[in-house]
Amino acid sequence: MRLWVCIALLSIVLCASAERPAVVRRVVQAGKFVRDAAGGAYDMFRAYRDMRKANYIGADKYFHARGNYDAARRGPGGAWAARVISDARENWQSGVSGRGAKDTREDQEANRWGRNGGDPNRYRPKGLPSKY
Repeated sequence: MRLWVCIALLSIVLCASAERPAVVRRVVQAGKFVRDAAGGAYDMFRAYRDMRKANYIGADKYFHARGNYDAARRGPGGAWAARVISDARENWQSGVSGRGAKDTREDQEANRWGRNGGDPNRYRPKGLPSKY
């Protein structure tokens, strides 16, 4: 019985992959977008965690650019996640931290630079350990 179920499922998969209807293609694209967005959110978290761990003065912009760069390399879903997370963080931070509009503008510039494929090392401070 299990053999026939496996054969039936394999046949469906092979047929679906040969000529996918538009609906199936859209579902696959949506799944890829969601997977990329989740991966992008993880990339942003990893950059934030590394920034906290490094605790290095002047490295904030580098980690902003690096998180956005890594997330955007995953695809449209990753770039979307990076934009949403960056904007939310800056909106919250500008109201709470009191660092001011200039710092927010500079952070957003680093975010856009990384998201658009710019090299994050542009913002890397001298002396930051190479593991970051």
